[in-house]
Amino acid sequence: MLRSSFTVLFICFSLFTTLVNAQVNAIQNIQGRKIQSLNGKWNYIVDPYENGYYDYRHEPFDQSKSGTGGYFDDRVQKDKTELIEYNFDLSPQMNVPGDWNSQSAQLSLYEGNVWLRRKFDARPEKGKKYYVYFAAVNYEANVYLNGKKIGTHKGGFTPFQFDVTSRLKTGENTLILKVDNTRKPDEIPTVNTDWWNYGGITRDVYLAEFPDHFISDYKLQLVKGNNNLLSFSMKLADATAGQDITLSIPELKLEKKYKTDAEGKINDEFTWNNLALWSPESPKLYGVNIKSDKEDINDKIGFRTIQVKGDSILLNGKNTFLRGVSIHDENPLLAGRLRSEGDMRMMLQWAKDMNCNYVRLAHYPHNEEMIRLADEMGLMVWAEVPVYWTISWTNPSTYANAKQQLTDLIVRDKNRASVVIWSIGNETPLSDARLSFMKNLAETARTLDDSRLVAAALEVHRDGNTMILNDPLGEVIDLVSFNEYAGWYWGGTPAELVKYSFDIKYNKPVVISEFGGDALGGFHGDENTRWSEEYQEALYKNQFSMLSKISALRGVTPWILADFRSPRRQHPVYQNFWNRKGLISETGKKKKAFFVVKDFYDQMQTKYK
Repeated sequence: MLRSSFTVLFICFSLFTTLVNAQVNAIQNIQGRKIQSLNGKWNYIVDPYENGYYDYRHEPFDQSKSGTGGYFDDRVQKDKTELIEYNFDLSPQMNVPGDWNSQSAQLSLYEGNVWLRRKFDARPEKGKKYYVYFAAVNYEANVYLNGKKIGTHKGGFTPFQFDVTSRLKTGENTLILKVDNTRKPDEIPTVNTDWWNYGGITRDVYLAEFPDHFISDYKLQLVKGNNNLLSFSMKLADATAGQDITLSIPELKLEKKYKTDAEGKINDEFTWNNLALWSPESPKLYGVNIKSDKEDINDKIGFRTIQVKGDSILLNGKNTFLRGVSIHDENPLLAGRLRSEGDMRMMLQWAKDMNCNYVRLAHYPHNEEMIRLADEMGLMVWAEVPVYWTISWTNPSTYANAKQQLTDLIVRDKNRASVVIWSIGNETPLSDARLSFMKNLAETARTLDDSRLVAAALEVHRDGNTMILNDPLGEVIDLVSFNEYAGWYWGGTPAELVKYSFDIKYNKPVVISEFGGDALGGFHGDENTRWSEEYQEALYKNQFSMLSKISALRGVTPWILADFRSPRRQHPVYQNFWNRKGLISETGKKKKAFFVVKDFYDQMQTKYK
């Protein structure tokens, strides 16, 4: 029986690996390539029974002998006797990027399948390669071009792409996706979350053109702990040796010439002594150019080091305190994901208004543009994958999914100076299976990128008035980072918080990754009145008094910058499908606790100058 179960698990893992490998490896810096936007109005068909995917025997149309019969055929009636039970041309449209929940009142709480179609013109050239690139689709996407399946992808927040060179036509092309945002117990994240499950093509879509032997990936960063030793790596999309590559930073008069090895790769370390280092106070970015005989790629990259030493966090070798706040990828003022640079800049500027030097982008990878803005605006970033709460720890395909999402996040953002922490999960319960799962993710993160810190949002356990942190994962990660909600979910009133103390097992920097409480913006009472701004204000004042007892405290990210939507939050007066823990209300008004946090950060900035 045990052998049979293992065989089934191995088959599941193999199937998932095959699924993931159907797409090419991630492509670095898609914005720096020759791209054609496929954003805009897409026709959509809501398909809760998946009529467009399965026949009446529940067999997939795209796996039938004919490979036809599904909505991906995009058929139109040619004869009045012909029976066709769908029509994209007559169906409504939605904006892409965008989610269906915020664009149709009928679909506000919808979880299920929606078909989306976009027609576009292309002029493919011989000798070129073409990829359809999606910055994010939530959650599972079956992708078809001109009636033929080109691939499947799982994961709602990381980019993916498929080679369409052989299927792209000169003239009009039809791109169709079946998107399914149904929550499932073996997926990442799992069925139980505390944010809105926005379905759809939520980020940019491009048709990208490349030469043969193109540069698929590169990294240029300082080696951890060394402020003038640069590490450069690069690889071609295929294993082609002898390709001439030039790396240059014109402002530094830096130019290095290389030839690719037998695997189409370059790996080098070299010293450069006059670098201006990136920091929140001086977010210096350099123009970087990587050139081959067929490509000329430009990027903006900052250089800094981040490491821990004892109970200190060192940015560029200097002791620092992470003055942070958590942020969801959602606009509180306008339902849906952050849609534009303006939306993202607004959220990050709100954090800077509170004197933050750091943000936790929870609980999943945010838009790449958000990370680039953090580079520009001078905000360090905690970047996270949605290994959230209770995952199927023993399912190999679930682990493979989590590993792939972490890999895609790191590949996408490893050149961003702002990213200082890779987070492998949030509030995961203790067990041997979970520890093995998380340790393997931590090892993956370090293998892919050893220049940053690895963390996770752990949980504390209470014994009387003592909060205990003894999670064995703390041995593996670089920070003692944990969530605690004293004064809201437990611990009495805000005034009672001062009686609590901490017992922390590990001699590492302590970062409180979440704390806080709800307040309905504009609702007032005394400091013991739940949901009032005064209660939240008192909670924060007493939290900072309590947390200041931790001698190794080196950062905090209160939960959360702004109120956000969540189906879990159902009180008809105070919540109404909103999590009200924001320091800013859904109208953009700063609550009283916002200013408590700012005062504390002003003190920390002075202390750590």
